Amino acid sequence: MTPKQVVEKLDEHIVGQDAAKRAVAIALRNRWRWLNLSDEMRKEVTPRNILMIGPTGVGKTEITRRLAKLTGAPFIKVEASKYTEVGYYGRDVESMIRDLVEAAISLVKTSKREEVSAEAEKRVEDRLLKLLVPFEPTASAITEEGSEEDSAGTDDQHAKHLRTVEKFRDMLRDGKLEERMVELSLEQKSSPVQVFTNMGMEQMDMDLQGMLEKMVPKQLSSRRLSVADARRVLHEQEVEGLLDKDSINEEAVRLTEETGIVFIDEIDKICSSGDSGKSADVSRQGVQRDLLPIVEGTTVQTRYGSVSTEKIMFIAAGAFHRSRPSDLMPELQGRFPIRVELQDLTRDDFIRILTEPSGAITRQYAELLAVDGITVEYTEDGIRELADVAFHVNQTTQNIGARRLQTIMERLLEDVSFEAPDCGKRSVVVDRAYVMAKLDDIRKDEDLSRFVL
Repeated sequence: MTPKQVVEKLDEHIVGQDAAKRAVAIALRNRWRWLNLSDEMRKEVTPRNILMIGPTGVGKTEITRRLAKLTGAPFIKVEASKYTEVGYYGRDVESMIRDLVEAAISLVKTSKREEVSAEAEKRVEDRLLKLLVPFEPTASAITEEGSEEDSAGTDDQHAKHLRTVEKFRDMLRDGKLEERMVELSLEQKSSPVQVFTNMGMEQMDMDLQGMLEKMVPKQLSSRRLSVADARRVLHEQEVEGLLDKDSINEEAVRLTEETGIVFIDEIDKICSSGDSGKSADVSRQGVQRDLLPIVEGTTVQTRYGSVSTEKIMFIAAGAFHRSRPSDLMPELQGRFPIRVELQDLTRDDFIRILTEPSGAITRQYAELLAVDGITVEYTEDGIRELADVAFHVNQTTQNIGARRLQTIMERLLEDVSFEAPDCGKRSVVVDRAYVMAKLDDIRKDEDLSRFVL
């Protein structure tokens, strides 16, 4: 996709923030350009990591999440505040790469499952037919082996069985046997064994669970299921059997290294406050030091093999209310050369958020209440009043951006949602008068709005 096409796709879901959208669109295009370079030049070019600066609720996470969905790239979102320096309690920063590989494994598996699905369906059909029409030769054919007559009799039985199987195959494909009961032998899955160490599970790269499963003998249990239910169970078994785990692991590692995206949120929380000597700053600086080699490029050991982080794209974000990007380590700052500042949302932005995106929150509530037969209609002045309330509350209390709309919409339609199952089909018009009746008292009482909205 060209940068313009990427921005157009992002515009369908996110309002405003054009500078951030342009930056991520260009970065995405550069990934594609990098893949088409010569091998020699590809070694020299590294991703241009991005640092997003802006208050909460303005679209930092949503832009990155939608970007990853557009590309089909492995993507994870992590909070910088949950990591600690090695030796302290908490997760180490290398675990984010392990999580990214797991995301890639899931993506590759989904793709491979679609490839083997047709073959799995054929095998499931054959297994169901064996359960529905088992071949059982007569006793005479079994006791008197060796004679030509017995051999001919067995052949006749086999031919008759094949004709019966084909009849059942046609019935099975026509859906006439969906309610027929069959007996399946299923392998009981053992519950995962939890292993705790002082360094956390992420330090244990060996697949202990897989080793234990190989050591413990498999336990089978018989279950009677309808053909419809048995088909789903057998399809899952056949798909798993057809997947080549080694090739999946290799492709996932390659996908991680070439197209992986890590979104590090709340990176401002690991900035030192400037007062040296505080114990919290020791861990914050330690996290920055541990994060530096991951972003610069290092090799992380995972259970699926070694993963190089040199070409993984990192997008960091933070509100930077009490700190500045310059409070980060100079070396870490240098690894995020593209700086994008996201703007506070205005009244007009709130109006656009309520009306323009394909999954606008107003449409979400209308669809939810439609399940109970309630038709919700929004007027232009009602939308404008909702935007005014959201903007006013953000200005007078804590500014939480577009997330404020969720709280306001929940409060606005609380009575309708509660009474919807009992009142039958009816229409609700959300106009300015309706919004004022539901929210005006709370908006005027600033102390109350701090708690309610």
